[in-house]
Amino acid sequence: QVQLAESGGGVVQAADSLRLSCVASGNTFSDYAMAWFRQAPGKKREFVAVISRWGTVTYYHDSAKGRFTISRANAKNSVYLQMNSLQPEDTGVYYCAAAPTYACLTVRCMDYWGKGTLVTVTS
Repeated sequence: QVQLAESGGGVVQAADSLRLSCVASGNTFSDYAMAWFRQAPGKKREFVAVISRWGTVTYYHDSAKGRFTISRANAKNSVYLQMNSLQPEDTGVYYCAAAPTYACLTVRCMDYWGKGTLVTVTS
């Protein structure tokens, strides 16, 4: 079992930045690839970014490329999402997830989920 807890959400204006954090407890953190998903009001949960177990591989949704950076610190059981140049369409609940591999980027491939942190971007 892995328990995940996100933090760092808030209300910001367009073009601002936020850094989300997710702390894991339970099983060995480095056994899992880690991902960020988001869910906008009335929409399905969608993939944002993923990082491999040792941080050597990352993938991003097209909307996040060039603006968001995922990173991890295995010694701190933590994964981060640095979000720059935020836009109103980035608004939603951001979820941290743990997966056995970075190769599958769908919701059903994730083994564990956090409860989410809300990001609201105003224009």
